[in-house]
Amino acid sequence: MSRQRHRQALFVDTSAYFAAVDRDDENHALATMTMQHLANEPRLFVTTNVVLIELHALLVNRINRQTALLVLKELLASQRIVRIGTIHERRALEIMTDYTDKDFSYADALSFAVMERLSITTAFCFDRHFQQFGWQVIPDDG
Repeated sequence: MSRQRHRQALFVDTSAYFAAVDRDDENHALATMTMQHLANEPRLFVTTNVVLIELHALLVNRINRQTALLVLKELLASQRIVRIGTIHERRALEIMTDYTDKDFSYADALSFAVMERLSITTAFCFDRHFQQFGWQVIPDDG
């Protein structure tokens, strides 16, 4: 448990997981390389059950049911999964209300709410909305 406290938390978005799995995704090579690099660092990968729901649906529709199930099982066993609660839902609605000039999805806003609550400042993603909200992202496109 104390070892886990010393690991820096990193939020992982649907876009990163999907790119790592789908060989046809334009970000596949970068996602795979980034995932391998991150695996060698003392990082705690954090995501939400909503991200997993979104990812599973994408994998079922774009790859196949077997791959989707395999990936889901692996992530459930290896990542810290935050279950979305009322407090996250309320904050997500505030975010979408306050940022009327952005097209954040509800899933994005829920992710932001979780990141705020857990004081996570960096996300592994290929979704521009995370940078728009002010988070650091890996890989950095700069």
